[in-house]
Amino acid sequence: MKNVLVVIDMQNDFIDGALGTREAQAIVSSVTERIREYAGQTVIATKDTHGDNYMSTSEGRHLPVPHCIKGTKGWEIREEIAEALKHTEAKIFEKPTFGSEQMAEYLYEMAQKEEIQIELVGLCTDICVASNALLLKAKMPEAVIKVNAGCCAGVTPESHEAALLTMKMCQIEMI
Repeated sequence: MKNVLVVIDMQNDFIDGALGTREAQAIVSSVTERIREYAGQTVIATKDTHGDNYMSTSEGRHLPVPHCIKGTKGWEIREEIAEALKHTEAKIFEKPTFGSEQMAEYLYEMAQKEEIQIELVGLCTDICVASNALLLKAKMPEAVIKVNAGCCAGVTPESHEAALLTMKMCQIEMI
């Protein structure tokens, strides 16, 4: 079985930028270490990616805080995470919304060739981690999909716990 680590949106704006939290800052070293533990294995990362028109999008109208605008410092993956990813030759997917259909399709195609086990880490548990985990589970219902709760942070501690419970109820395993 091939192990795949998916690192969701470990970008500056979600850590200590426009939408940063203490909880997000607290998982940076754990996520960095987890990436290093996957050396020689498959690592994928996503980047929340918006344009200058963000405020006119549905997301911008519901969350009127410009963030992860392509080309800005906030859009970049956190420095220590980016450095760890360089050593894994990670494939990075930019995504304009919560879930990455392109990443899900890539993993689906991989799963057609060999059995895979997917572990997700990153930000935010209650938005993009949950969206991607559920998208992957819908695309590959028999795949082993896990979320490493200690390497995730939500918008709030309460919404983090609620998202973990929701994913668990949808047969996504918790580490």
